[in-house]
Amino acid sequence: MVKEIFEHRSIRKYKPDSIPSEIMQSVLEAASRAATTGNMQVYSIVVTTDPSIKEQLAPCHFNQPMVKQAPVVLTFCADFNRFMQWCSLRNADAGAYNNFLSFVTAAIDALLAAQNACLEAESHGLGTCYLGTTTYTAGKIIDILKLPKGVVPVTTLVLGYPSEIPPLTDRLPLRAVVHYETYHDFTDEEIEALYREKENRSDSRQFVAENNKQNLAQVFTDIRYTRKDNTAFSAALLEVLKNQGYM
Repeated sequence: MVKEIFEHRSIRKYKPDSIPSEIMQSVLEAASRAATTGNMQVYSIVVTTDPSIKEQLAPCHFNQPMVKQAPVVLTFCADFNRFMQWCSLRNADAGAYNNFLSFVTAAIDALLAAQNACLEAESHGLGTCYLGTTTYTAGKIIDILKLPKGVVPVTTLVLGYPSEIPPLTDRLPLRAVVHYETYHDFTDEEIEALYREKENRSDSRQFVAENNKQNLAQVFTDIRYTRKDNTAFSAALLEVLKNQGYM
């Protein structure tokens, strides 16, 4: 059992202490050892410690305080730019990768690297938190970090020493996410059973009451991840992919 996996928490409040350079080096090296499609390593990691750049990044992440509070912000990017330059220098067909499939390939590589970095950071006592806002405002992040064509930010990880340790977050029962041999679709009764414990938690009930909704599902669809926002952010991301050469 890997302790860091089973004790993972999203840390949203950080001490001002800097991260020793040898620990940061270890975190980045761990990221570079992640599995990667065809051993191409079509990702890049932008390490941000400069307060002025974090100040610019903060609105891209809806001004969550941890962006400026954590000493290090890592932006993981799908990146075929470097690989395509190498192909061009070797008289190989770099144009093979200016398509959506290549973006997906590179995004998977970047996410695998991010998870390796997260586990290594936590093994050194650091706290981490993923920022899903990265793809919502990818175009703005591209401008701030000066990302060239072929490079698209896909996730962000903040790192630092925790100033508080929150409780573990709940997870659905294993039978909700694991299917043996073939996919087993769910009956209404099974869905009710799978989500019953989550819905009956005191924090879930409070969440529903605070948002004046009938149930937890409506909090997600009407407040947190709405149709309007999903449609707008999807259109923005597709435009980014087009501008960055992936469409």
